[in-house]
Amino acid sequence: MGLFGLLLVLHILASIAIIGPAFVMPIIRRSARTVSQLHFAFGITTKLAVMPKIGGTVLILTGVWLMIITKMGLSQMWLNVSILLSLLMVVMIDGWIEPRMKKIIKIISESQDQGNEIPAEFGLLIKKIVPIETAAQLLMITILVLMVVKPF
Repeated sequence: MGLFGLLLVLHILASIAIIGPAFVMPIIRRSARTVSQLHFAFGITTKLAVMPKIGGTVLILTGVWLMIITKMGLSQMWLNVSILLSLLMVVMIDGWIEPRMKKIIKIISESQDQGNEIPAEFGLLIKKIVPIETAAQLLMITILVLMVVKPF
């Protein structure tokens, strides 16, 4: 396997490190039925959140390196659209989802000693995040399709 093959494998593994947790974390959070389950779920998702950050760094580095060795640059429209959608996805996750999740984690940690009943405020905050998470997941699918199919 040459340099191109190695970079491509690393690029694909990095995308899996991003996409996997992004699809699994919301499911884990929404499955909790008690405060202690929520606390446990947020502990898991906090630990899983490291994978997309590492994967994102590797994805960018390998992507740029692949563009350089193939002499593709930014000449392909599918690549430009993928990069734009990726930037939008990062803004959605880091700018909208993460700050709201921190607020939810604070509510959960404060209600830890108030019994096992999930606070009503939690449900309202999660309902506000669901459309943003769904949009981010749809962006990931779109980017993946663009990278594989290279339609234009």
